Amino acid sequence: MRRVFIPQNLQSLPAQLPTEALQTLSGQSMGTTWAVRYINSNHHSNDHVRVFVQNELDLVVAQMSTWQADSNLSQFNRAEANTWHAIPAAFFQVLDCALKVAADTDGAFDPTVGPLVNLWGFGPEGQRSTPPDNEEAKAVLANCGWQKLKLDSQCRRVLQPGNVSVDFSGIAKGYSVDRIANALELAGLEHYLIEVGGELYGKGIKPDGQPWWVALETSPEASTPNQSVVALHGLAIATSGDYRRCFDYEGKRYAHTIDPRTGFPIDRALNALVSVTVLHTECMMADALATAFTVMGVNAAMEFADTQSVAVLLVEQTSEGFKEHFSNELTAMLS
Repeated sequence: MRRVFIPQNLQSLPAQLPTEALQTLSGQSMGTTWAVRYINSNHHSNDHVRVFVQNELDLVVAQMSTWQADSNLSQFNRAEANTWHAIPAAFFQVLDCALKVAADTDGAFDPTVGPLVNLWGFGPEGQRSTPPDNEEAKAVLANCGWQKLKLDSQCRRVLQPGNVSVDFSGIAKGYSVDRIANALELAGLEHYLIEVGGELYGKGIKPDGQPWWVALETSPEASTPNQSVVALHGLAIATSGDYRRCFDYEGKRYAHTIDPRTGFPIDRALNALVSVTVLHTECMMADALATAFTVMGVNAAMEFADTQSVAVLLVEQTSEGFKEHFSNELTAMLS
């Protein structure tokens, strides 16, 4: 079955078609791939546009990478207990957003989950094929907790309470998409589609008058997946799925999404969500909410989405196969 989702703001598409050719750039950054498709209405060279994109990606890596020892984030994570640290504006913006999402979701999203991500083999310390000891997981969990972080907005600094490690893997890719979009806008480019590691943002139209149609991701385990597409105009998409990074041990799957409240990966036997797709005007927010909803489960995620008017598609595994759940905001986009 094919479904088409049309955002409410599609009537604001430019009335005049772009006449320039469609350009495509791609590369690697942040441990993943990126691609930008755009209409070169301001006649920039492809090299110049690549520089715009790369500068934004490099800034995010320099400030927020857990894989680089000299990043601002890594330096903060190694800092002594009870010390305040002035941080760059982008770092502060992402941390501030992450803590707000953590508060709003009662800790289902938690930027201090980094040590647990490492413990389970999904971080920079390398993969593993067997789960850690339960007591070890509980000991690492004791050093986590978003409430331990204190922000000083006036001085743009953050307190390191001691042994707290921040990890932006659930939000940084989305933020990088937002930064690239802003850079393209400043360069006078109005028609583009950005993708970084599966997170997307689109705006404007193509030379044929069509918007940027993007397929909503489904679990590769589905034998007959539904085909759903959405027109991206001023809209971002982020998807989280337990099939993306995981390992199996003694017949049980351990997914890369860690529940910050328990210290353990989400369990399909208890939380049957296999895929979460969020549509939002900010890719950073879509990225963070996709992670949070995956942890929250169907009922809590759908209640949050409908209360906060968030467009979300949840895919749940049931005894009869995969079942889809649409939030009210997403249902309103069905054409």
